[in-house]
Amino acid sequence: MELQGIAEHIKQRELELLQTDWRANPSLIDDWLSDGFEEIGSNGQISTRNDVVNWLLNKDNAIQWSLTEFRIKALADGLVMAVYIAKKRNAPNNTSKGSIRTSIWQRQGNNWKMVFHQATQRLET
Repeated sequence: MELQGIAEHIKQRELELLQTDWRANPSLIDDWLSDGFEEIGSNGQISTRNDVVNWLLNKDNAIQWSLTEFRIKALADGLVMAVYIAKKRNAPNNTSKGSIRTSIWQRQGNNWKMVFHQATQRLET
């Protein structure tokens, strides 16, 4: 798969992570997050895989997200970094400019899994 095809696939996976109701089939999360996954949130807190799984299972599924300025960079064979801006589209009272997101995805077998994620708040300019 060429880089553009990988970018489209990873962007779709990022959106699905945010917008899927994982309570219906929580075991599918294993297809998206690697065993050693960790995250640094926009508040600077480091979250474990279990913390993120709990968030995915309890998040507000009515919120829709937009991903803009999406791009990926190949880091090594089977390893890419995605960078984009994420913003909640329909959250009530949301005045945020969104956040800049960085994810590292690794090809594991026939599947791409997220191994790391970081969110950084966008500042008012």
